[in-house]
Amino acid sequence: MTGFARAEGATDTCTWGWEAKSVNGKGLDVRLRYPRGFDFLDIAVRERVARRFKRGNVSLNLDINWTKPHAAVTVNEDILAQVLDAIPKIQAAVPEVEPPSVDGILGLRGVLEQSDEEFSGDDARALEGALMAGLDQLLDQLAEVRDAEGERMGGVLHDHLADIENLSDEAVELAAMQPDAIRTRLNEQVQALVDDFAAIDPDRLAQEAAVAMTKADVREELDRLAAHVEAARELLAGDGPVGRRLDFLCQEFNREANTLCSKSSDTELTRVGLDLKAVIEQFREQVQNIE
Repeated sequence: MTGFARAEGATDTCTWGWEAKSVNGKGLDVRLRYPRGFDFLDIAVRERVARRFKRGNVSLNLDINWTKPHAAVTVNEDILAQVLDAIPKIQAAVPEVEPPSVDGILGLRGVLEQSDEEFSGDDARALEGALMAGLDQLLDQLAEVRDAEGERMGGVLHDHLADIENLSDEAVELAAMQPDAIRTRLNEQVQALVDDFAAIDPDRLAQEAAVAMTKADVREELDRLAAHVEAARELLAGDGPVGRRLDFLCQEFNREANTLCSKSSDTELTRVGLDLKAVIEQFREQVQNIE
């Protein structure tokens, strides 16, 4: 399922924004991006996403813009001491060079260090609460977008099921004519092989025809196709995620269509079987788009 959502808010210390993108996926894959220092949200965020969605590649991004300073600048005493110890040696080696200024010393890499202050107290709790409330709002929006797409896809899937049903009905009519076609073809083959058709045992001919018709009987496959169509419609009419179960039905649809083609002894029935396989593949591709 595809979709995009955004939720924004602010606290006394910052403004924040969540963004969510969702694309199709067989399972649920959650990818998260946070500013430095917000990894503590990871477990709670993943749990919330997993409760809402079962399929799809979901990417979440959190942006934080501070309105109050939250960083501290400290002097690395060890590095500063090393720099000060090195200054007389440098002046002795290069006396014409002017002594370094304070600004120059502080500008050396490693002398000053900037670090984020740890969240604590009421500000930290207020920010965490606001972020999680914003995440719930974000997931609500994303679910609405995905549900809307699911409704549109439901119509497409019902159309494919109608095509499968119509082709199955056509196959039923063609399959009903197979016994007569097999009997006629068998008679023609026997007449082509022997001069005296009357010498052929009618009982043996009937046995051979019965065996051929049994092997070519596709009624069981057509009955199962009809049952799978009904099961798919029941799933689409129900609530909750159905993508994985429809995936399984697609496999069963394909199994019956393949068997139908392998058993067919009629070009028209084979054509219907191939058309069935094409529609089933279209149905399977769309199933990948729903939860």
